[in-house]
Amino acid sequence: MHMNTDSGHTLNFQDMGVDSKLLTVLNAAHVLQPTPIQHQAIPLILEGKDCIGIAQTGTGKTFAFGLPMLQRLSQGKKRALILLPTRELAYQIEEALLPFAQALGIPMIVFVGGVPIHRQRQMLRTNPRILIATPGRLVDHVQSKTVTLKEVEILILDEADRMLDMGFKPQIDRILTHVPRERQTLLFSATMANDIVQLATKQMRLPLRIEVAPEGTAAEKVEQEIIIVQQQNKLLLLTSLLEEMEGKVLIFSRTKHGAKKMARALNAAGLKAAEIHANRSLPQRRSALEGFKKGTYRILVATDIASRGIDVTDIDLVVNFDLPDDSADYVHRIGRTGRAKRQGRAISFATPTQAKDIREIEKLIRSKIPHRQHTSVPPLSLQEQHAKSDHERSRHHQRHRHTTYRRQRKRR
Repeated sequence: MHMNTDSGHTLNFQDMGVDSKLLTVLNAAHVLQPTPIQHQAIPLILEGKDCIGIAQTGTGKTFAFGLPMLQRLSQGKKRALILLPTRELAYQIEEALLPFAQALGIPMIVFVGGVPIHRQRQMLRTNPRILIATPGRLVDHVQSKTVTLKEVEILILDEADRMLDMGFKPQIDRILTHVPRERQTLLFSATMANDIVQLATKQMRLPLRIEVAPEGTAAEKVEQEIIIVQQQNKLLLLTSLLEEMEGKVLIFSRTKHGAKKMARALNAAGLKAAEIHANRSLPQRRSALEGFKKGTYRILVATDIASRGIDVTDIDLVVNFDLPDDSADYVHRIGRTGRAKRQGRAISFATPTQAKDIREIEKLIRSKIPHRQHTSVPPLSLQEQHAKSDHERSRHHQRHRHTTYRRQRKRR
């Protein structure tokens, strides 16, 4: 079943049946008006329904599942499990839900890699009712029998598409064999890919589907552009842009080595930058994110995997230093700006041979992205501008030759 996002009258949190203790915390944080995903999800989750939420980061989905989950737990003795792809996201969700959990007297803990297992075993003595975990570390605990999932009444899979992309399917399947069949399951994903449909069909009971933005559409409040630039000129272009523009900047690098090199070069140029990628320890990542939130660092350089936990509402500019390998990640990346009723901006660097990647992104977001040159880097020669179409043609010929060769071999 598909839920419509349009509603003539938007209910407030009280109208939706949110508990008075939770309302007090919401009011203190000046969160008074539900977002579309909260407006739709909260009443259904409070009723105990299984739900699939199609929503990008930044739509308010943490409160959409977190508040009704806490309210349902406060009415009994059961437990909840929140599974998600990265450590950063786990800590971010803990931080967002902690004031509400404390108001209801519900203890919760986080189980992620990078923290000694013995310390996590000690944390279990607090008898937590909410477990926030990444799949790999939770499987370690389940195998060593330090954790039992027998009492899990509410299971939440957050950023399910990302967990599957990161190869966590075997761990998720393993965890699902340890949670009771009789439970409420909530699944949140930015896209409704086939593997998500299969997971939902197998693991959920008549789930209601809530969608708050058409799949693949880029944030409306983000002004997007592409600058075609040779790879060796990218750093020069980046420093020029950063000197021209003000505000907080999130920069995406395709590799962790690229992110490290870029952060070092920016700091050497007197631009305060921090980095978040797989080679950074958990304390280093948390410190970088905190510094970025507070403004100690104006710039944060990140890789896609590490970026999933970055929930900062006042990012003015997203720079795609490298185009993502998967065009769906483009939507996730630029969705980090233009939030909380602010106008955002996204600039992507593309090399002359990336015409196909640009077309795939434009097809996904269903619109053309303006291209421009920048005075800080040498203009591309006509020869370089044609390089992209030559590159495309040569790839096409290679594919054609390969297909012909395979056909000939079959005939033999």
